[in-house]
Amino acid sequence: MVRLDLDERDLRSLRVFCNVAEAGGFAAAERLLHMSKASISRHVREVEERLGVRLCERGPAGFRLTPEGEVAVKLATAALRSLERIRPEIDAVHGVLSGPLAVGVVEHALGHPDCKLPQAIAMLKRRAPNVEPRIEVLAFPELNQALREHRVDIAIRGRYPGDDEFDYLPLFAETHRIYGAVRREPGNNAEPRSRRGLPLVYRAHPYVDSVLADGAYERGPEAGGLEAIALLVATGDYVGLLPSHYVQLIGKRYELRVRRGSPSFSHPICAVTDPSRPSTHRADLFLSLLDEFHLRSAIGA
Repeated sequence: MVRLDLDERDLRSLRVFCNVAEAGGFAAAERLLHMSKASISRHVREVEERLGVRLCERGPAGFRLTPEGEVAVKLATAALRSLERIRPEIDAVHGVLSGPLAVGVVEHALGHPDCKLPQAIAMLKRRAPNVEPRIEVLAFPELNQALREHRVDIAIRGRYPGDDEFDYLPLFAETHRIYGAVRREPGNNAEPRSRRGLPLVYRAHPYVDSVLADGAYERGPEAGGLEAIALLVATGDYVGLLPSHYVQLIGKRYELRVRRGSPSFSHPICAVTDPSRPSTHRADLFLSLLDEFHLRSAIGA
């Protein structure tokens, strides 16, 4: 017989503690949980007494998790999410799909002409109306971390060489190239001015690191995401590695051009799942819909 060391009250206190950690303190958790600070403090203290360790420091210096608190948050969050899966999975046994489906999407995927995410989500709603899609746009490193921490069920992102940590369902292809702004000489609207030796805007990305390793460009300022890269490139003082479909979207306002000699990087955008985590019926259904709609698009149906 399975015995649990924690009772129902302990589980509630653990939820409160995890929310405090996520909010970054007691005051922020008050607004999130609609509870008084005294009540929140009591729950956290009960968890600490139950585990026999101090989980966080709170006082004039601010809120900070202890090393024991960091471990407790990670394990408790995973356990609570597992408990939340019980009802939807039991429903699935009876042919009813329910519960949340967390999907992380890389930025500007929707702008790609071959992206069929809206169609797949719409069909999911028709096939399983009790499933609640939760969509979050994240950068590439954040998507990987969200998968590892089980904060998302499926990530929609590119797959790069040597990227073998997860399972991948290819959906459509994306191409990246180095772009610069066309800057024209004053009084002459016909001739673009060529500018050599411009630094490459940096972000943590496999292709950017590859270009810099070749030595053709010096590292420029760091930018957090495609919008920030495009902003710097549009000044004409930098070049940047951008997806071609994204450049086509903003090209109506900013005249960007592929740099002469630019490498071309292509990769599939995939639905990515963590093989170490048991799949759910609702995630399996959504993966099958993604596959169906993108395959249909690829064959021109």
